[in-house]
Amino acid sequence: MTEDVQKHSVHTLVFRSLKRTHDMFVADHAKPVSLDETSHKVKMAAKLRADYSAVLHMPVLKEGKDRPLGSNMPANQNYLQPADDPEYLITGTHAYPSGPGVALTADTQIHRNPSEGGVHAMALALPPSQARLDASRTAASVGDIHRHAVGAERPHAPHSHAMSLLEGGGTKNSSLIARKAPTMPKPQWHAPWKLFRVISGHLGWVRSIAVEPGNQWFVTGAGDRTIKIWDLASGKLKLSLTGHISTVRGVAVSTRSPYLFSCGEDKQVKCWDLEYNKVIRHYHGHLSAVYDLDLHPTIDVLVTCSRDATARVWDIRSKANVHTLSGHTNTVATVRCQAAEPQIITGSHDSTIRLWDLIAGKTRATLTNHKKSVRALALHPRQYTLASGSADNIKQWTFPDGNFIQNLSGHNAIINAMAVNSDGVLVSGADNGTIHLWDWRTGYNFQRIHAAVQPGSLDSESGIFACMFDNSESRLITAEADKTIKVYKEDDTATEESHPINWKPEILKRKRF
Repeated sequence: MTEDVQKHSVHTLVFRSLKRTHDMFVADHAKPVSLDETSHKVKMAAKLRADYSAVLHMPVLKEGKDRPLGSNMPANQNYLQPADDPEYLITGTHAYPSGPGVALTADTQIHRNPSEGGVHAMALALPPSQARLDASRTAASVGDIHRHAVGAERPHAPHSHAMSLLEGGGTKNSSLIARKAPTMPKPQWHAPWKLFRVISGHLGWVRSIAVEPGNQWFVTGAGDRTIKIWDLASGKLKLSLTGHISTVRGVAVSTRSPYLFSCGEDKQVKCWDLEYNKVIRHYHGHLSAVYDLDLHPTIDVLVTCSRDATARVWDIRSKANVHTLSGHTNTVATVRCQAAEPQIITGSHDSTIRLWDLIAGKTRATLTNHKKSVRALALHPRQYTLASGSADNIKQWTFPDGNFIQNLSGHNAIINAMAVNSDGVLVSGADNGTIHLWDWRTGYNFQRIHAAVQPGSLDSESGIFACMFDNSESRLITAEADKTIKVYKEDDTATEESHPINWKPEILKRKRF
């Protein structure tokens, strides 16, 4: 008689399999990968071209001989070296030889080597590579810097007509131009914003906001498990929807159909028909709390993100889970959709931002510059750009590849929400209840707001969880931890004379991260 085989749960079997796998590879843990000579040479050649292309033709002193830095590379075989002199010397007083096509004349006799200090000065004066320019942009674009930097040319030397040309550009030697340090361009003036209305009604933290396309009403979701619809003009409650069994973390109103979408910490994603005020669809699949959702602007697709470290793409009509976007290693806190590529952008507590290919369901690019959790994203309504908010700072990026533009530093708190309007006003709301308003182009922080909590609340119940401009962009709505919704508007009486920009053309700090 055979013995009964002991049955184990799936969890136990998976755990045992993981343990066997770990035991198999534990000997190789932290073992360095062997260096591949071919790939190392390719990598170094690419690094030379990217970072040192402007100085590859310059001579370096080695074992008593001067020879070009990149002389072992095929791209520099056109380098001109005097055939009659084995000890290569420098023409004129410049720290590098004449460019191609510049003949030596009586005025440019080979007479002496420049001093070591001269060589260093010349290397500093050479224009940086494009890769370095891209990496060093901060609070203003490179074009802005050049427009505001004043260069006064020095008096020419007697033999200035024999000035050497840069190998590729044919431009004048930049060591002869007195360079002024790049400065931040003057920011655009924006009217200050002031508190206009405080709306009470929720019994828990207000976690999410959405404005309907007609700009007649807006909807909020809160920790009291309800969704409330408010009249935008008067601030009065129009409707309450119940159905979630935990905090409502995200709401969105469709521009293409009379539907409202909501998600919450109960793992549920619901579609509400606003003609009947009832739930008509559920989207099942997330394994943990759903933190945010967004609707695609041109196709009937809903994207949600969750504490299970995934974002999911749903077909609104069929409720099918079209894609599960996996790759993040921690909670995905925020998601945004746009019509152009990349159509989906996610920010996560693993401190990365991912740009997704919606068709393939795979990552296009991963942005790793942030050091802390990314909880907020804002897409500029007119430019092809993005802002991301984290506890370290706010960063701006360009699409489609996620190239870094600049840092906006100064909002030293956990940033939960961001919004930007067409005038270039960027709003960031933080966990400590502060709101900072920034000029999008220059990164200038032109206003800081810390509204008082509503009577009866503790000062610690001061926090911004969501913020959004209405469709006219004349109102800013914030969802707060004191259970209120606050509405701000621009101060109509303010002028540039009464509220001048407190701006100084500070020297830019060349920082990538």
